[in-house]
Amino acid sequence: MAILNQAEIDSRLKENPDWKLDSGKLVRDWTFKDFVQAIAFVNQVAELAEAAGHHPDIEIRYNRVRLALVSHDAGGITIRDTKMMVRLTEALS
Repeated sequence: MAILNQAEIDSRLKENPDWKLDSGKLVRDWTFKDFVQAIAFVNQVAELAEAAGHHPDIEIRYNRVRLALVSHDAGGITIRDTKMMVRLTEALS
């Protein structure tokens, strides 16, 4: 799978302004009322990721969750990551 160039990534991010590029990954942060809500959110992400066959990196810090998308096997951001970004945005926003 081909890695997207910077212009392609910038275009996708412009269409999805809640996401940003950080350390070569598409990243978005969420904040919840408490740990229980954060974990419930992560469980929703897990179901979507399993269905798509593409899994984000997930960081949990009490009531904060960070999702990061990158195609490790391709060595960068691919169309698969941008599709998952849109899928997560539509399902979880």
